[in-house]
Amino acid sequence: MDDATRAATPPTAGPPTGLAPTGSNWDDFAAPPPGTHPPLDSPAYRSTAKRHPRRAPLRLDPAGADTTELTAPVFGDGDVDPADADLTVGPTGEAIGQRIVVTGRLLDGAGRPIPSSLVEIWQANASGRYAHPQDRWPGALDPNFTGAGRALTGPDGTFRFTTVRPGAYPWGNHSNAWRPAHIHFSVFGRSFLQRLVTQMYFPDDPLLDRDPILGSVPDPAARTRLVAAYDHDVTTPEWALGFRWDIVVRGPARTPTEHDDG
Repeated sequence: MDDATRAATPPTAGPPTGLAPTGSNWDDFAAPPPGTHPPLDSPAYRSTAKRHPRRAPLRLDPAGADTTELTAPVFGDGDVDPADADLTVGPTGEAIGQRIVVTGRLLDGAGRPIPSSLVEIWQANASGRYAHPQDRWPGALDPNFTGAGRALTGPDGTFRFTTVRPGAYPWGNHSNAWRPAHIHFSVFGRSFLQRLVTQMYFPDDPLLDRDPILGSVPDPAARTRLVAAYDHDVTTPEWALGFRWDIVVRGPARTPTEHDDG
């Protein structure tokens, strides 16, 4: 399958949490199947042509690393506070949009929870606009929505965010190109060098089959693991819709991540 065809192939919006920690889906040290991660150069995702590396990476001696390479940056200067996980509370009021709860577990390749890990998210607001000076398309800005949050995983690997459902936005990749609603996730290990970045999508989005970024993941089953599942048990009556999405950091069930062609 070529990249253009792959980009037009819709992912199956099945729940990523449906993987059971038994059998071939879970192996602590097994490599992910071929096609789990997007290639660094994906022709349908046009900007990768100008920014993917053309030479083999250099192996650096960890002993020569400076402090900034061995410590993890965060959204904020202080300790992680539970309030950091609620993106709907702004400086002067509530954020505008459909309130949602996104929860899941951070798991290793054997299906074991990973506790006390920093999970950061960033996203567009309900109109599809980021709180960033370079985002200038005429979507409405929300002064009470910064679009960034963070949380530490609990003893069972659980993370939980309250936010608003992001809107779609145009991005100029091709004619009439629109990104589907998505939330960026960053997961840190014990240092800056141990970081995984990925995106979470929503199961009912009509733009999924038109998105070259999601379509750049070669394996359709791996693409499915980027799509959250609606969870009525997570949904809070008269408050917020609930979505569940697990992140697996290695093994055959690994979540596809950016900048990894292994």
